[in-house]
Amino acid sequence: MNEPILVIMAAGMGSRYGGLKQIDPIDNEGHLIIDFSIYDAVRAGFKKVVFIIKKEIESDFKEIIGDRISKFVNVEYVYQQLGTLPEGYTLPKGRVKPWGTAHAILCCLDAVDAPFAVINADDYYGKDAFVSIYNYLSEVKDDAQYRYAMVGYVLENTLTENGSVARGVCEVDENNMLTNITERTHIEKTQTGAAFTENDGETWVNIDLASIVSMNMWGFTPSILTETKARFSQFLDTSLTNNPLKCEYFLPSVVGELLTENKATAKVLTSTDRWYGVTYREDKEAVENAIQTFKNNQIYPVRLWEEN
Repeated sequence: MNEPILVIMAAGMGSRYGGLKQIDPIDNEGHLIIDFSIYDAVRAGFKKVVFIIKKEIESDFKEIIGDRISKFVNVEYVYQQLGTLPEGYTLPKGRVKPWGTAHAILCCLDAVDAPFAVINADDYYGKDAFVSIYNYLSEVKDDAQYRYAMVGYVLENTLTENGSVARGVCEVDENNMLTNITERTHIEKTQTGAAFTENDGETWVNIDLASIVSMNMWGFTPSILTETKARFSQFLDTSLTNNPLKCEYFLPSVVGELLTENKATAKVLTSTDRWYGVTYREDKEAVENAIQTFKNNQIYPVRLWEEN
């Protein structure tokens, strides 16, 4: 079996934070969050990284990230473009929003031929998560069902003080198997816990802080690519009518459909680590403090790649 691959979704990198060139280092040595994810992945055993980026940021991305990383791990690039749609479909006039995480991994059809992990570019996952997902992918084989996995986080550990977050809220059975996942695109901290809205804040629904959520750290066999491609047209048929400018094809939604159809299972590898990310510019200080603490505790060397 081919060795597991790490796929990093970076096509939306910088959109809410203020542009790729404005993503500042999070330590005095010039590292970005993505450096720590890749460093943890390489330590866990990953030897190939596939970056999903927009063609428009290719030069900047390679200069800031890719060229450094390529000295330590095999690197490949694929491009998520708005106009990449099934035959017979056209880009809605005025559409500027990316099509979502399921559309992103579709771009990997020709680049991924082995079990693979998927992560976001601007989230810190913790080193144990990469060990867990790599070990799972090193052994996994589809049989009568697709055998997927995800690293689940406690919701309370994944919230920011500076705005809303999108999370896949999970239902997990006694065997740590995912039974359902619901994408909530607007979850915020409240004085008493957390709540989500689905109508731009007109109404709010409380959500348990102990809920297990997806941070888009998935483990898949290549079967997910075939299924995602097959379901994209159906998504467009429905969503282009209802919300042509903002609809998104979410990876957790595809997984949820496969679970409901009994075509797949998803093992939940629970992490107790705290999430760190730069969803908003104001998040940066908390990330900097956390990284310095990790270095002080010798979880990471001062200079990642020089001491790798």
